[in-house]
Amino acid sequence: MQKLTDIGENFVNDIASRYGLSHDAVLHMLVAVNNGGCSMAQFNCPELGGSGQWMRGGMTMVGDMFNNGLKTTVDNICNELSNILSNNQIFPMIPAGTPGSNQWWPVNLGTPFSSGAQNNSRYAVFPNRLAVELNGQVSVYDTLNHNIGGVSQQQGSNDSLSFSSQFGTLSVNSLPLVSGQAMPPAPQTNFVQQDNFTEKNTAPEFVPNQPNVNETITNNSNTETTNQTLEIIAKLAELRDLGALTDDEYNSKKSDLLQRI
Repeated sequence: MQKLTDIGENFVNDIASRYGLSHDAVLHMLVAVNNGGCSMAQFNCPELGGSGQWMRGGMTMVGDMFNNGLKTTVDNICNELSNILSNNQIFPMIPAGTPGSNQWWPVNLGTPFSSGAQNNSRYAVFPNRLAVELNGQVSVYDTLNHNIGGVSQQQGSNDSLSFSSQFGTLSVNSLPLVSGQAMPPAPQTNFVQQDNFTEKNTAPEFVPNQPNVNETITNNSNTETTNQTLEIIAKLAELRDLGALTDDEYNSKKSDLLQRI
């Protein structure tokens, strides 16, 4: 459990009492606000609706998205915690350059010109260096000739960061590692598999007067999905309109196909 100073414990207990929350719930929110630099928080607190986000003076999101009362409560708590953190020593002093410190990056890097936190990761940008902390593990990257303008997490991954520079958006792992461990790679989209999926789920092409068109439909019918079946019916309607099928043939085949949905 995160350690607090005596002042920090008093503030947490006071907020827990006034809002009817447990000590652990308020502590969780306190850590989230602190990790967000007192201006934002990403949290997962069952007593406050589960997963949510807060931005100072901006958006507040909670799991129960239509519960405006809960949104107001979260906003009030986070604003209080932000003010408390800005004006009090809530956490015990930890030497700079060590895990858990607000100055968690290596001391020799100096002062960052940009820093932030997202979920379980923190980052700090320095001249020619980018420091990233993930689950307490600090890694430093050489930014080469990139002028980093922002860092963000990849969607669908809690462990992969990307950054923007004058050359566009690139993965942190594309930078040379100076010290620490490389971050896990972002999940890759398998475009080959997607293309195959599209091919497998594309209805057969129907050409007017094509031989054995009804036999082709019959052979494939057992593997067609509902969407495919509807596509086949649409194709049959086109063949009927072109005169390749009679109304009776179209209605008979349409009836057969609809029974399989």
